[in-house]
Amino acid sequence: MPLDDDAVAEIYREHGPMLRRVVWRATSDANRVEDIVQEVILRVWKQAPEAENLRAYLITTARHLIVDQYRAAGRRPQQAQLVEVAEQDSALDRALDQVLVEEALGRLQANHREIVRCLYYERLTVAETSVRVGVPEGTVKSRAYYAVRNLRVILDEMGVTR
Repeated sequence: MPLDDDAVAEIYREHGPMLRRVVWRATSDANRVEDIVQEVILRVWKQAPEAENLRAYLITTARHLIVDQYRAAGRRPQQAQLVEVAEQDSALDRALDQVLVEEALGRLQANHREIVRCLYYERLTVAETSVRVGVPEGTVKSRAYYAVRNLRVILDEMGVTR
């Protein structure tokens, strides 16, 4: 059962300065000091501990909170850093892929390059590509097949493995 507000206020007045000093020595961060002291007092209010030595209970609780925050902070920067690195790597990979594909397309025959551009970049259908290029649909399909096959060979020669 939680303590009444007057009892919590008395604990805060009596033990608050001592808790701030203890937490400050451990963290040297004013914002964390206040957060931890408030959390300790909140736990005292919620749990109403029947500790013989309230001062020891408060210090132990503060210590546990400091350790928990330290452990959590040790995990978060690595996760955030990995996400940032992954996003940067992804953007770099996309840029490099674009350069490689453009170079590979440049090595294709002009009629194959035009078919690839229409089908894959402009997302035209075979029929629309046939009309635009002025060749039968069967020729569009054939050129697309050979263009993709040649792109694979060119990319292999360039050392692209994916």
